[in-house]
Amino acid sequence: MKQPAGTSAEPTIVAAVDLGSNSFHMLVARAGESGLQVIDRLREPVRLAEGLTADKTLSADAEARALDCLERFGQRLKDIPAHRVRIVGTNTLRRLRRARHFIAQAEACLGHRVEVIAGVEEARLIYGGVTHGLPANGSRRLVVDIGGGSTELIIGADDGPMLMRSVHMGCVSWTQQFFATGDLSRKSLRRARLQASAALKYLVRDYREAGWDVALGASGSIRSIWRVGAAMGLGEHHVTRGSIEAIEQAVSDCGSIAALDLPGLREDRKPVFAGSLSVLAGVFDSLEIDSMEVSDRALREGVIYDLLGRLSDQDVRDRSTTALAGRFKLDVAQAQRVEQFAAALFDQVAPSWGLDDDEYRHFLCWAAQLHEVGMAISYAGYHKHSAYVLAQVDLHGFSRTDQQILAAIVRGHRGKWSDDGFKSLPKGWRKAAQRLAVLLRVAVILNRGRNLTEPPAVEARAGKSALKLRWPTGWLEQHALTRTDLEQDAQRLRACKFTLEFT
Repeated sequence: MKQPAGTSAEPTIVAAVDLGSNSFHMLVARAGESGLQVIDRLREPVRLAEGLTADKTLSADAEARALDCLERFGQRLKDIPAHRVRIVGTNTLRRLRRARHFIAQAEACLGHRVEVIAGVEEARLIYGGVTHGLPANGSRRLVVDIGGGSTELIIGADDGPMLMRSVHMGCVSWTQQFFATGDLSRKSLRRARLQASAALKYLVRDYREAGWDVALGASGSIRSIWRVGAAMGLGEHHVTRGSIEAIEQAVSDCGSIAALDLPGLREDRKPVFAGSLSVLAGVFDSLEIDSMEVSDRALREGVIYDLLGRLSDQDVRDRSTTALAGRFKLDVAQAQRVEQFAAALFDQVAPSWGLDDDEYRHFLCWAAQLHEVGMAISYAGYHKHSAYVLAQVDLHGFSRTDQQILAAIVRGHRGKWSDDGFKSLPKGWRKAAQRLAVLLRVAVILNRGRNLTEPPAVEARAGKSALKLRWPTGWLEQHALTRTDLEQDAQRLRACKFTLEFT
């Protein structure tokens, strides 16, 4: 493993937190030349999805459980630098209305930023966590992860995932839908199983055609089923179709959640076990699986490996932006010119504007690389089209919040200035994203000729709400179009009480 810059052979302490719909998990690990060593784990069955109301808000009890847990997690994380911590929220936080209020409280408890990730991004990270370190033998793998609110199904090989889907069914949501009364009759179990199979119907053809050599189950839900099966003498290393049938019969024999008593079943898993079992049975039925190996790794391990990639200059987000540029057939040379000029301005003003985190520079560069994606739709208003695409497209490695930040910077890079795109960003990003958008505006103006006229070196100085640019003597007088563009932009920026000066 390549060591993060500046660490030499010293181990690096990193942490990942998974704010799942059933449980919150934290993993702390030491990464060094000998590999990754787990040094701490925390898990609490918060059951966040259980507290999601019909109007997509959190009940007071669920919110209190979550924040109490995060206070404890925050104590463990407080001495770990921010760039070595990644905290991700999944299905319930994706569905939560006005999630920003809860996330702000969560961030205050944790002392670190919380990212809400899309289902496909969750699937990618799960696949990376489960398959990391497995032999590169060319085999095709099906990875299934049953969370509290969603189930991720991924088919991939040695070079990564190929098919990824996130289906809105999980151990908590299925329990609420089919076992809310506590009834575990054969009829209720069969109904939940059939509905799980029906929910997967849309992806069955693609997955069967792709095929796989081995099926791997991740997450606590599948491990709990495997532990019960092993304790019942139904197989020590796999979950099989036969073991599912036998466990389902044992569950129905208990008759109710209150009476559920199976060997190997932890107390905190009892309330959602029937939901887990029904979802997994539906997966086996729809995809015609006979046997599934069980992994002890899942999303949090994937987050750790992804974070280590970022620390060692192997950021998947760089590959994602390059791939998207190719997909939209962007003018790469123009994007590079804009990126280089914007980065040169950034390096001069970053200290004055407090943009000392490398992430700010990364986002400016990604925005420069992708600012023209909307031209594939129309030149007129292309910055608006670009912002929409960047907010909605699947960009591996980017959280939903990351994509909103990227979209806001790109939306603000030309035309009439509007604060609307910045208001929904996390508080710590609003002013920074506005400033990055201003730098991108200037870079685009200066490269309007698309290399017909090479822009000169510019001296840049920043004030609280001002950017002052000094050009080589006589250059602006010789480039009337550029001067006019800058004058018009300065007028537009006055709308947000920002001053753009140039001499």
